[in-house]
Amino acid sequence: MIGIIMGSQSDLSVMEEAAKVLEELGIDYELDIVSAHRTPEKMFDYARNAHGRGIRAIIAGAGGAAHLPGMVASITPLPVIGVPVKSSNSIDGWDSVLSILQMPSGVPVATVALNGAKNAGILAAQIMASSDAELLERIIRYKEDLKTKVQQMSDAVKRN
Repeated sequence: MIGIIMGSQSDLSVMEEAAKVLEELGIDYELDIVSAHRTPEKMFDYARNAHGRGIRAIIAGAGGAAHLPGMVASITPLPVIGVPVKSSNSIDGWDSVLSILQMPSGVPVATVALNGAKNAGILAAQIMASSDAELLERIIRYKEDLKTKVQQMSDAVKRN
């Protein structure tokens, strides 16, 4: 199971993209709002106990100062994938990107592009697939489908 958390409900439209790709790949997930600044006790509890509840990786999205992914990574033994979210209080999203990207040594957070929750879902699936042969096959098919879709687009627009 993958945990998908975000700092605010305003992040939901971005973070749902991770949920959609996990559903497509047949991976269970949970989704919740866990604010590093407004509900720090909930964040600490989530980060400390996720692995004991069967979570295998955490996707954490946040905008603005975007402390959620890093704070969760500082507590949990699980891999954390950070999704910087361009929010209403954001400096064009750069504050979120840099807050998640610039982690100190010893506290890694894999970081995807601004609003890149779909890639976060794919990365979480690939992490899980390293020890799950059936999931690995589903990811191989998913990537083959991507290749087919691009070829179809190419065929539709190509002019000799």
